[in-house]
Amino acid sequence: MRTLRAVRGPRGALAALSALSVLALSACAGPTTADVRQRRGGDGPSVPYGATKEQYRAAFADLPPLRLNTQSPSPKGSPSGKNVEDYLKAITDWSGGKITFEVAYANAIAPPAEIDDALLDGRLDLGQILPIYEPSEYPASAALVKSSFVSNQAPLAGTLQSNAWPNEVAFRNPEIRAEYKRRGIVPIVPQYDSGANALFCREPRRDMAGLKGMVSAAGGQAQAAEIESLGGSAVTVPYTELFEGLQRGTVDCSVSSLTVGVLGGFIPSAPHITVDPAAGLALAPGGMAISQDAWNGLPKAARQLMWDRLDIFLASNIRDKIWPNIVKAVTIAKKSGGSVQPLAPDARAAIARANAGLLRDLRRDKTFADPEAFVRDVQGTSGAWLKTARGFSPAGDVAYADFDRWYKPGKVDLNAYVNTLYKQVFLPHRPS
Repeated sequence: MRTLRAVRGPRGALAALSALSVLALSACAGPTTADVRQRRGGDGPSVPYGATKEQYRAAFADLPPLRLNTQSPSPKGSPSGKNVEDYLKAITDWSGGKITFEVAYANAIAPPAEIDDALLDGRLDLGQILPIYEPSEYPASAALVKSSFVSNQAPLAGTLQSNAWPNEVAFRNPEIRAEYKRRGIVPIVPQYDSGANALFCREPRRDMAGLKGMVSAAGGQAQAAEIESLGGSAVTVPYTELFEGLQRGTVDCSVSSLTVGVLGGFIPSAPHITVDPAAGLALAPGGMAISQDAWNGLPKAARQLMWDRLDIFLASNIRDKIWPNIVKAVTIAKKSGGSVQPLAPDARAAIARANAGLLRDLRRDKTFADPEAFVRDVQGTSGAWLKTARGFSPAGDVAYADFDRWYKPGKVDLNAYVNTLYKQVFLPHRPS
């Protein structure tokens, strides 16, 4: 993959200065982040799974107030950050105001590639991490991301599937657990995404003849291999420069989710969207994690509440972010003279061959003691979750080109899906 500009930003003195600024602000009201990290946690009352809000508030009644530093990847009120905002609001509400958050918006404290460092040095207690940006430090998590193309790419069942199975695999995989522990991080949601990735292009490109020679922005080795299988060249372009790159023609296309397309504002410049339910493009998902030091300082009820209210985060990520942004992306593309179509058969076959090669690589990945077992787990767990997800899709599935007309808020009831996901994947790891 060719690189136009490095993603990683400056560290060192700037990080230290930012950490001191955050701690100074925290000292103005309530316990500081340092207080949370230095206290002995795990004490206090335990709250059973399924407890009511009143039961939780009663458990917090005699506990000291706590404030945690965090950030949202989006501006305040943005749909892309609503999952984070709803989650934090629920924790504050259910704790009776005993847990509050100092929130910096639009990644104001640490850029994506440095969030794990900010968790370690105290600038952040809770954050959305992106292991794909640091594959050498998170090789097992990066391998899980690399395998993300196995998910179905359809907007309903595919979205439900892709936000479930990676978490189940991550929680039981010893190499993934070990690398988080080694980095001093506790994963709360190991992996969540913004929906299937599509190819946004300035001109229509669906078949091998049209795709040959394109220069496309892509993230990670898996996406680069997929672009190259189509006869194109993959380059790394920072998210903040995608709009300018597509507008000026520095790149012809970008591999991005429809959510990123909406938020990046580049769909009018690249309105020809190709997304194929049967030909998966690898994702660039993130995860939510808390510093081990901060986690150690939380009382038992706080840990349990942060775990139990993941139902809010998981539902909001799909209901308030992914699906509404699919509607917006399709609407903008059509109004901009573009279209939303699947790949032509020859391009779909090329992607399938590239993905088969990626799986072969994963079967030889020495990151894992048993890489064959890792791949079997990925394939088996993703397949099982696709069957489960289809049971929650009332209309089977809908084509992306029709999603803007079909979908309405509340049309899909996510409660049963989230309850199943929580009980099967997250509940076994609930703090006790």
